[in-house]
Amino acid sequence: MDQSQFEKTLNEAGISLSETQLAQFDTYFKELVLANQSFNLTAITEKEEVYLKHFFDSLTLLLKVPELKNSRASLIDVGSGAGFPALPLKIALPDLQVTMVDSLNKRVNFLKEMVDKLGLSGVTVLHGRAEDLGKDPSLRESFDFATARAVARTQVLAEYTLPFVKVGGQFLVMKGSAGQEEMAAGQKALQLLGGKMVQEMTFTLPNGDPRVVQVVDKIGKTPKKYPRQAGTPTKKPL
Repeated sequence: MDQSQFEKTLNEAGISLSETQLAQFDTYFKELVLANQSFNLTAITEKEEVYLKHFFDSLTLLLKVPELKNSRASLIDVGSGAGFPALPLKIALPDLQVTMVDSLNKRVNFLKEMVDKLGLSGVTVLHGRAEDLGKDPSLRESFDFATARAVARTQVLAEYTLPFVKVGGQFLVMKGSAGQEEMAAGQKALQLLGGKMVQEMTFTLPNGDPRVVQVVDKIGKTPKKYPRQAGTPTKKPL
């Protein structure tokens, strides 16, 4: 997917990007590839692959969950890595209030540099683990949306993300072909953490890769004991 195909496909789906926004994506691509020479951010560096599997893939969340367009909505992206899906969403939705969390300082520094070089406002980048930050009263149950991409299986991911979501908010799950199987295994975790899956949308990327977006409503407060201490959610999934 080259830049013109990226723009055209989004246009056809009802997302129109300005010249400034397209230039931001171009800058993001160049800075990503440059930084990737120093430390590992992504295995995908070919331009057409980045535009398809990182940029467009991130924006499928907007295509499937138009509520993200709501004025001043807040989203936390757990385990942001190189910034997906949060930064593409922020570029496409300048009013979206975004918080990115990562446990590796090198990635956090890259994200802060990208926010600066892209001229973005309304973005917070936090260095830390979700298990620790999820206990912070200033962050806990304070976001309209939480998401994560390529971080962990759904039952583990739920414990990382749902503590951040306010009651009435949503946890947005982005998965590939294993998404439905993972969600089935994660039902107990969702119930314990105050979540309930209300919508599942399966589709393919333009190259045919399978994707699923699942919407989990936060219907009750997360018990105080969650998230458990760092490392436990992975070792002992709910």
